[in-house]
Amino acid sequence: MVKKVINNPKDVVQETIEGFLLMHPDEFRQIEGNTAIVKTRLDPDKVGLVIGGGSGHEPIFLEFIGTGYPDAVAMGNIFAAPSPDIVLAATQAADRGQGVLYVYGNYAGDNLNFDMGAELAEMEGIRTETVRVWDDVASAPPERISDRRGIAGDFFVIKIAGAACDAGLNLDEVKRVTTKARDNTRTMGVALYPGTIPGEGTPAFTLAEDEIEIGLGLHGEPGVRRGKIQPADVLVDEMMSLVVADLPFKAGDEVCALIDGFGSTTRMEQMIAMRRMLQNLNRLGIKVHKAEAGAYATCQEMAGFSITLMRLDNELKKFYDWPVWSPVYKNRQG
Repeated sequence: MVKKVINNPKDVVQETIEGFLLMHPDEFRQIEGNTAIVKTRLDPDKVGLVIGGGSGHEPIFLEFIGTGYPDAVAMGNIFAAPSPDIVLAATQAADRGQGVLYVYGNYAGDNLNFDMGAELAEMEGIRTETVRVWDDVASAPPERISDRRGIAGDFFVIKIAGAACDAGLNLDEVKRVTTKARDNTRTMGVALYPGTIPGEGTPAFTLAEDEIEIGLGLHGEPGVRRGKIQPADVLVDEMMSLVVADLPFKAGDEVCALIDGFGSTTRMEQMIAMRRMLQNLNRLGIKVHKAEAGAYATCQEMAGFSITLMRLDNELKKFYDWPVWSPVYKNRQG
């Protein structure tokens, strides 16, 4: 049995939301009858931005909300998509008459339920558009890119989408900019230990003490293959070779770079991986506009890390640098 600081496993999602809202009572509220939250103050005449997915990946998606960030978040059960009714409630709360953009990871349940939520919204006269994030290079070959999973690249794509909405772009333009961010983002991850679902006694998969899982998803799915544990530099070099070749990234490009720690990887380990990633980028002649490290897209006890690169142009750089505030990320005072 994996030890967890919880009460009844059935109450985990609601109690997580309650704890978050008690921390930020003036900024956000729960949408009545739904595991969804919305900002208490919405700027008028702007495109709404709704994100969401399964719980258990915090801070994504629950805490990715704020100024220059999404307006509403639809939360499902642990590692499960929010229902169409929850998506609709978040859409209604975020809509100010200019339409709503959905951004979420490319998983079958999320695709189905957000599409159904969009159909329900259309019946109420709310126009929606969708950008699915599919940054995981390990989950399908380039010719089947739309089959790939969304993992830590959500962080970059959501950030760009929030800034585009905050800048007052119309729905078509917000979708265009967000799609460009998605299409220029690639991620690769490895796990040292699996994650679990709260209340369940067994992990999602098992690994021998000398094994790692390569190319895994955020819901505790096994990766695409297993390998032996290697020194950090060897792991980073292999992951970088796959990420860089996939777009491909090339000398002269400018990127944002992310090390995501999955939830159980220490800052020490993240910094060691960051060191090698930046050494690789420097060697390749790729300029780093901003490097980020932390636990953004997590899977409970999962240990390991992922590498994400987003190639920038002047437009994406402007929106990446846009003044924002959220409980987990800010680049302005507040």
